[in-house]
Amino acid sequence: MRYSIRPIIEKDVPFLWDMLYESLYVPKGREPFNRNVIKEPFLSKYVEDWGREGDLGYIAVNDEGLSLGSITARFFNEDNKGFGYAGHDVPELGMALKEEYRGIGIGKALLQMMIDGLKEKEIKKVSLSVDPENSDAMKLYRRFGFKEVGMVDTSITMVLEL
Repeated sequence: MRYSIRPIIEKDVPFLWDMLYESLYVPKGREPFNRNVIKEPFLSKYVEDWGREGDLGYIAVNDEGLSLGSITARFFNEDNKGFGYAGHDVPELGMALKEEYRGIGIGKALLQMMIDGLKEKEIKKVSLSVDPENSDAMKLYRRFGFKEVGMVDTSITMVLEL
């Protein structure tokens, strides 16, 4: 499948909301989350006011311009921690793909693009939060060198030194 990766632009924000919902891991056989959960402050902060200083993100699109997945990096602070918070100077990653585009290398390409973009901005570390039952995501992050540094609720916090 052919696709390209480009920086997020303003018209992509509705897709970022879709991907925020898509990023909520639901184990097989469990009831999906209510869609309104993404409006809760503990989740909405990952997309709200997208484009503020320090935000970095990319979208994978196919040849027809259909958005397939996204990756974002955003800074949080002590008063407004994300699930993968590792410090005010460590952006937190968010990544998701539409279900039908998983497992074919797009996530790997998005993650590599983000790592390159963060290095270009001379950022030293990046963090993320992942459900330990999400074995595909865990494998991908470990392959890139992310290390487990802690746990928040049921999610593992991982950090990559860049």
